[in-house]
Amino acid sequence: MRRFIPFLQAPPRVAVVRLAGAIGAAGRFGQGLNDAALAPVIERAFTKGKPAAVALIVNSPGGSAAQSSLIAARIRRLAEEKKIPVHAFVEDVAASGGYWLACAADHIWVDRTSIVGSIGVIFAGFGFPEFLRQHGIERRVHTAGRSKSLADPFLPEKPEDVARLKSLQEPIHQAFIDHVKSRRGARLAEGQDLFNADIWVGQQAADLGLVDGIAHLEPKMKEMFGEKVRFIRHGQRRSLFQRLGAQAVDGALATVEDRAEWARFGL
Repeated sequence: MRRFIPFLQAPPRVAVVRLAGAIGAAGRFGQGLNDAALAPVIERAFTKGKPAAVALIVNSPGGSAAQSSLIAARIRRLAEEKKIPVHAFVEDVAASGGYWLACAADHIWVDRTSIVGSIGVIFAGFGFPEFLRQHGIERRVHTAGRSKSLADPFLPEKPEDVARLKSLQEPIHQAFIDHVKSRRGARLAEGQDLFNADIWVGQQAADLGLVDGIAHLEPKMKEMFGEKVRFIRHGQRRSLFQRLGAQAVDGALATVEDRAEWARFGL
């Protein structure tokens, strides 16, 4: 009835978007955090019901740098276009790409036990040349373009491959550093090496200016917008095929990779 009585002011709304899981390009069934799947969710959060703020719940060990950048850029475009403040609330971890996402917010809040940071870039894999040799297996590779077999796991590691991989990592790392500096600015502690992929917990991260303090979503938003604030939660809409568990068919390897990401932080 409130909307039919114009002189009654509606309570403020906070749109809530949950960004949980490893970050990576979508598979056939849309697994992981990625820009394509999150675009409609983020759009709704900023445009539906004139929210007073958008709250991001972040719980991610990271993943794809490109997808992290795309999601964060989308959040910033909409925040600036709609002139809506954004607050990020970290649960277990906002590390690597997860922290990239958190930095899309104007303010970042953590729990005392939240893990934050890992501002770096990683390439990891396995090598099997000895296994092949011991089993009498010969690896045959023919390429057009000398870099086509870069870091082939079945060939001995070559110094030039390592140098090439590091040259690829450096501009990605610099883009990450630039993003953090542009978003956190003067809040970052001076004279500290914050960009060596180290991680910090709760108040440590606040002391370094990587986050703004210790706070949880509902109490903080009520403190800012009043006890009557309404929380409007926005999430991905899954198809019937997904709800019946069809993702398991496509996602076994992705699940293993996700677990490896979380395991780096003891989770």
